[in-house]
Amino acid sequence: MELPPLYCPLESAVHPRVREVEERAVAWIGESGMCADAEERAWVVATHSTDFFGRFAPVADDDRLLATSLWVYWGFAFDDARCDNGPLSTRPAQFNALAGAVQRAAEAPTAVDGGERYIPALQDIIGRFRSFGTAPQVRRFLAAQRAWLSGVAWQIGNQAAGRMPDLDEYLAMRLLSSGGEPTFALLELATGAEVPDAELNRPAVRALTEMAILVAALDNDRHSLRKELSRGHADQNVYSVLTHHRDLSLADAVVEAARIRDRVLTRFLTLLDRVRPSAGAELARYLGGLCHGVRGNAEWGLRVPRYLSLGRVPDAMDEEPLEWAAEPADRSTAPLPGAPTVAWWWDEDLA
Repeated sequence: MELPPLYCPLESAVHPRVREVEERAVAWIGESGMCADAEERAWVVATHSTDFFGRFAPVADDDRLLATSLWVYWGFAFDDARCDNGPLSTRPAQFNALAGAVQRAAEAPTAVDGGERYIPALQDIIGRFRSFGTAPQVRRFLAAQRAWLSGVAWQIGNQAAGRMPDLDEYLAMRLLSSGGEPTFALLELATGAEVPDAELNRPAVRALTEMAILVAALDNDRHSLRKELSRGHADQNVYSVLTHHRDLSLADAVVEAARIRDRVLTRFLTLLDRVRPSAGAELARYLGGLCHGVRGNAEWGLRVPRYLSLGRVPDAMDEEPLEWAAEPADRSTAPLPGAPTVAWWWDEDLA
């Protein structure tokens, strides 16, 4: 199937020392104890999470980029082994118990790991955050991680019940299960800019954050489609939702998903232009991180072996030039039809 090029007029950027930081991250992965074997370690390394987050936070200092990218490596590893297709992927009760233990271990450095190999690695990462982050920054990140785990639990509950959510429920679930909440919460830790609560919690800023998360999540659905189909893992994604509930062919679902994604991105750009002129220095840096994240996630996802490699051994990072769409697939300024859970993003009174 031919997937259309992505529309993304946002600026591209990457951390200038991403390769040096990646070398340190790879060494940490080998020493962390979280990988069960060499094959699993190879796939974790092949996420190139330093390249990923180096595009979100191109101005971070090296130690902050290292620590935040380590969480991304950890998140991908945990997601693959314990969430998406692991033994707990259809066992919500067992997953919820694990998620609770993982979250508490992140919040309490004295918590024991109980034999779960992902917990000591996570505690090391959160310890790094505490060493340079402020208390509000760390608490915001931990709350965002909890939100992600709750979304995964929602997804696993649907899988266990053999239930396909409709588009509105899927978008609400994907805002959480994609891991976008903690990934964008890492921006403050990476850059050191602490956004005042009054600015970060403004409805318009919250809407921008959610739209950035959803655009990246839908891009990841696109990036992973070919691999998931080849492995028979295409359960809950925007394409399966559209084919199931709207009786579309997969080819038509690809077109409709691009329209949904581009309508959200178009609204993001419009609202961004309204919010940015009055933003303080910290909020301006955060908004810049949202833009870098949307663009960086797209660039990374179009090249990374995590999505492109179909064999048992990951290939090298694809370095071919990328093709981008010149225009959005949908220019409408109206809220998404059939998606009341996100319709408030188009509220003209957002401030």
